[in-house]
Amino acid sequence: MARQIKDIRDRLDKVAADGNKFGLERVDVDPRLSVQMREMTHSHVHALDVIGRENEREEIIQLLMQPHPRGDADDDIWNEDRAKWIQLKDLIKVGAVGSKILVTTRNNSIASMMGTVPSYVLEGLSLENCLSLFVKWAFKEGEEEKYSNLTEIGKEIVKKCRGVPLAVRTLGSSLFSKFDLDKWKFVRDSDIWSIRQNRDDILPALKLSYDQMPFHLRHCFAYFSLYPKDFGFTSVQITKLWTALGLIHSQDGSQKLENIANEYIDELHSRSFLQDFEDFGHFYYFKLHDLVHDLSLYVAKEECVVVDSQTRNIPEQVRHLSIVENNSLAHALFPKSSSVRTILFPIEGVGLDSETVLDTWVSRYKYLRVLGLSDSSFEALSNSIAKLEHLRVLNLSNNCKIKGLPPSICKLQNLQVLSLSGCKKLETLPKGLGKLINLRQLYITTNQSVLSLDELASLSNLQTLSFEYCNNLQHLIGGKQLTSLEALIVQSCGSLVLIPLDILPKLEALLVTGCGRLKLSEHSENHEIMALTINKLRLKFLHLEYFPRLETLPEWIEGAAETLQTLIIINFPELWMLPESLTRMTHLKMLHISNCPQLYYLPSGMKRLTTLGTLTIDGCPVLGRKCHPKSGEYRHMIAHIKRISIGEPKEDEEPFSQNESIN
Repeated sequence: MARQIKDIRDRLDKVAADGNKFGLERVDVDPRLSVQMREMTHSHVHALDVIGRENEREEIIQLLMQPHPRGDADDDIWNEDRAKWIQLKDLIKVGAVGSKILVTTRNNSIASMMGTVPSYVLEGLSLENCLSLFVKWAFKEGEEEKYSNLTEIGKEIVKKCRGVPLAVRTLGSSLFSKFDLDKWKFVRDSDIWSIRQNRDDILPALKLSYDQMPFHLRHCFAYFSLYPKDFGFTSVQITKLWTALGLIHSQDGSQKLENIANEYIDELHSRSFLQDFEDFGHFYYFKLHDLVHDLSLYVAKEECVVVDSQTRNIPEQVRHLSIVENNSLAHALFPKSSSVRTILFPIEGVGLDSETVLDTWVSRYKYLRVLGLSDSSFEALSNSIAKLEHLRVLNLSNNCKIKGLPPSICKLQNLQVLSLSGCKKLETLPKGLGKLINLRQLYITTNQSVLSLDELASLSNLQTLSFEYCNNLQHLIGGKQLTSLEALIVQSCGSLVLIPLDILPKLEALLVTGCGRLKLSEHSENHEIMALTINKLRLKFLHLEYFPRLETLPEWIEGAAETLQTLIIINFPELWMLPESLTRMTHLKMLHISNCPQLYYLPSGMKRLTTLGTLTIDGCPVLGRKCHPKSGEYRHMIAHIKRISIGEPKEDEEPFSQNESIN
């Protein structure tokens, strides 16, 4: 599901970011979101909640205020390739006269290379502002007054953070609700502060926060180093890796490993190690700050290695490899030791094209647990794949050449994840998939018109099932219940007619897009079963996209009124009303409606949706005007929602001010 969720997240970001182009505005009312460990900020920060920076803000505004104040912003640039910047300059010369691009970077050489005016150097926060920020993250509101002794130690800790907000915030988070004087003194007196460091180096502060985490969190955190900077993670994706490597354990065997992994992610989030955090109900989406990513590289040391064209030597003790460039696969480069447990290709478009190299890896690294070969282009998978008896994850997604799989793949009894998504030339699935009794996630692309229902029903631990580009498939599954399935993804299956929801009693996430013949309002020939399904649905996440003839949403959505947390509706050109049951969705956190031009109304009881934190309306001209935060007739109905993005205002209306509140 990772790629689909990233597509959703990118789409939502684009709606919010294209303000000047589409007349959109994000209105932030409450700058904090709640999570299990403590209140957390998100990426959309209200100006009144920023500590310090008043003078700097005014000076930067003065620099930008010229006759043509339109512009764009590029945040945290770190690419030092001058040739690429010259190419970029040529592309943006077509902008209107007076247009400006604001770039932030931590690298002075990049600022000099890109800038056409002298750089504005943002100094560190003052000691007073740093202390205010630290107190905000280390204590609940007003709590610092009860612990004046800790606040005094906090002042000394803050001095060592050199005015860097991320260092202050991360250390404050690490000490939240910890009132043991010795723990605070440990942070203040740690030897790590004495490490020789550059002026703006905050690694010691982050390392101290890392050292205070419990062992299981420290171990899991290091594996973020296998992915590039600014990588968008889903909880599903990182959980696959952690579980495959044996990092997630249930003490009494009763708790699901996925729930334990989500608790780990919650805790990392509460400690300010994660950012751009979104809770979609059934899963999370997040990123790491670049400096936090640097910390993951530092703590992973030689156990995790990222291989690129500059890599000349890989230590023999390496256990986890991440390959990020196609031209970095020199045959002699890889270690001969059998200790390798992970091989990943995490970047889209970077994959393996050599069957010889693959055969070498299979014979050499017999203890592999994760083999991620996405975006590869080899034509065949050898029967020898069965030798990898410890393999937990096999990702063959988006291989544009592979046509078949060896029967021996069904001997991988420990396999938990098999991804064949996007393998458009794959003729058939291998017989015997039902033998993969430990399979938890299965992603399918095939040219078959019929699948073996008995084999799918034999996968008693299957939690996620995806069908993508199965153009000949008319019926997904039927008859026997899939009692463990929690997530179903159906994408670009042009011949598909029905989805039998009545055999999926534990379904929590449903994503359906690009299935033009699908009868969304019908899922069973037995109307009694349909009624039963409506009453028992427990969906938390629902994404429906491209249903050109549907005028109303299906009735079975009512069955999820008490559980649904995310509802995404895209490309319903004939949709003219939303169900009244929407106002009973009291757990709904995110509602995204896009390209539904005939949709004119919201249900009258929207005020009852007190947990709704994000509302996005784009490509719905009439509804968008009604939800305008200044003049729309629905503005009071949605005034309680924290983040609102509305598209396509009237032509004679000016774009909303960025700092305007809807109250």
